[in-house]
Amino acid sequence: MRSIFWTAVLVLGFAFPIQAQLEDKVADRLYESSKILDELVQAPDGGIPHDLLRRAQCVAVVPAVKNLAIGVGGKYGRGAVSCRRGDSNRSWGPPSMISLRGGRFGIQLGGSSTDVVMLFMTNDSMQHLLKDKVTLGADLGAAAGPIGRSAAADTNATMHAEILTYARSRGLFAGVSLNGAALQPDKDANKNLYSRAVEAKELLIEGKGVIPEPARKFVDTLTKVSSAK
Repeated sequence: MRSIFWTAVLVLGFAFPIQAQLEDKVADRLYESSKILDELVQAPDGGIPHDLLRRAQCVAVVPAVKNLAIGVGGKYGRGAVSCRRGDSNRSWGPPSMISLRGGRFGIQLGGSSTDVVMLFMTNDSMQHLLKDKVTLGADLGAAAGPIGRSAAADTNATMHAEILTYARSRGLFAGVSLNGAALQPDKDANKNLYSRAVEAKELLIEGKGVIPEPARKFVDTLTKVSSAK
């Protein structure tokens, strides 16, 4: 009995620090995502046009996408996505944590890590977020988004793309192509954030549930930047 007791103590002793580290990483990811979104939109000469944000159905942010150790041009990062609720205010619902893997950026901004922002412009693009894996450029049409306050948002590429993609590296912003990159739900991070297993549909399409405190700044920032003029 004593050996079973001490085994349980050791297991719990290791489990709690690991759980705390995961909680910190998810909270940090959400906080960094809110900062990146605010900075990208507020950039005086190279931000996302406000009218595109007002039209977007969902917005995803992946901080510090890094080069994979293996493979050429491979990328990997984790972030969050939030979609509009179906209410009259088109308010933003609770976020779902995501991962981005693979693909090649259309341009190289330099540096070992890149912050990525994706605008999902159509209802169909929202539905794709419910899948276990979606590949940009294959399952969904993705295009580099226009940059700048006065950028024309009615070009053919912008009007027909289901996703508009942006990136920042070393302080520089640009619209980039992420064709070949795969988006997947980060189920472990979602379970940690909501203290239970939760499906992406519940968060992104149905917009159910209270927004957790670690995600509040991300949703508040998204509300602010998408309502700015």
